[in-house]
Amino acid sequence: MKNFIEELRWRGMIQDIMPETEQHLMEGLRAAYVGIDPTADSLHIGHLVGVMMLRHFQNCGHKPYALVGGATGMIGDPSGKSVERNLLTEEVLAHNIAGIKKQLAKFLDFESTAPNRAELVNNYDWMKEFSFLSFIRDIGKHITVNYMMAKDSVKKRFDPNENTDGMSFTEFSYQLLQGYDFLHLYQEKNLTLQMGGSDQWGNITTGTELIRRIVGGKAYALTCPLITKADGTKFGKSEGGNVWLDPEKTSPYKFFQYWINTSDADAERYIKIFTMLSKEEINSLIAQHAEAPHLRVLQNKLAEELTILVHGREELEKAKKASQILFGNSTSADLRTLDEKTFLEVFDGVPQAEVSAADIAGGLDMIAILSAKTGFISSNSEARRALKENSISVNKEKVGEDYQIAEKDLVDGKFILLQRGKKNYFIVKKV
Repeated sequence: MKNFIEELRWRGMIQDIMPETEQHLMEGLRAAYVGIDPTADSLHIGHLVGVMMLRHFQNCGHKPYALVGGATGMIGDPSGKSVERNLLTEEVLAHNIAGIKKQLAKFLDFESTAPNRAELVNNYDWMKEFSFLSFIRDIGKHITVNYMMAKDSVKKRFDPNENTDGMSFTEFSYQLLQGYDFLHLYQEKNLTLQMGGSDQWGNITTGTELIRRIVGGKAYALTCPLITKADGTKFGKSEGGNVWLDPEKTSPYKFFQYWINTSDADAERYIKIFTMLSKEEINSLIAQHAEAPHLRVLQNKLAEELTILVHGREELEKAKKASQILFGNSTSADLRTLDEKTFLEVFDGVPQAEVSAADIAGGLDMIAILSAKTGFISSNSEARRALKENSISVNKEKVGEDYQIAEKDLVDGKFILLQRGKKNYFIVKKV
């Protein structure tokens, strides 16, 4: 049995831990869970810390449970929020849970016959038949309002300095529902540990208290730090919003780019948290990075490991080729591997002009495509001069004045990439 707590400790993944948790886990196979609110049909990288905790837990020989909050997702966790969020219907929740389970299978072993194979549970399964009267009689009476009000996630919502609208009874009851999840899993699955982000400490300890008061049991709690970026901006956000694991929401190229663009300080922390690389491997990478920071060894390894894990090696290779198109010695063949979405992401912000399909089918000379048809170059004489200087490329290949633009030049059947020099790009779009 590997020491799970020691594994998390050197990776910087422990914020709070209940006394005796480490000893409890070293005594034999244990079960633990992390809760995931199914507010979307995909996880985003903000979920990855909890998922990686479960992955390490299983890797150390223990049994991980991923709990999707089909019931609590209808209410909304008040932790870390200033306003109440929209409630979800049963149909939307069912759709979201199906998407999340598919993604979790990339991180956790749900299929083997090993005693520590992962399981997915949905708290709606045990909450849907629970009447309100039964819940407040059997569960609510064991926890005082004073105890619930003392939790940071609740206190902040009543703090006049936090600029909140207070809290509805629905949200106030959330910690009781989450606490009951822990009690139920303790009784039904012999599950003794709940893990989560540090903002979940109050909800988790409500569960350990219910277990102690109702069944006289002993349960444990562990939280990881909330992940932040060194510059103070929010982790997991790009200019377009959340960085999702679903390739339809965030393309593998954009996913890869997010990690490549990580700062040096963040990359050294993130590679410990978000990869399964060993301590020795990571220390070696940190040393290499320190010797030659401009090579961005940490960022490249971080981006590679995560893109393979989430999207597979084939998508990693496509993302790396796409990344090299702007900055490396890429070829026309590399350019033609891009689909429309990735092409537009790679050349985001590059000026465009539309040219009719008929013009392209009939063939266009280079002077026309550079000047009159697109305005990429301001005049015919300047276009002619640039071509004579051998500074014009079509789809990454140098061309002369005698080159004719035709259908064969279209990337993904829609685009032609013009380039002057190394960094001056222009997109022609067929319409």
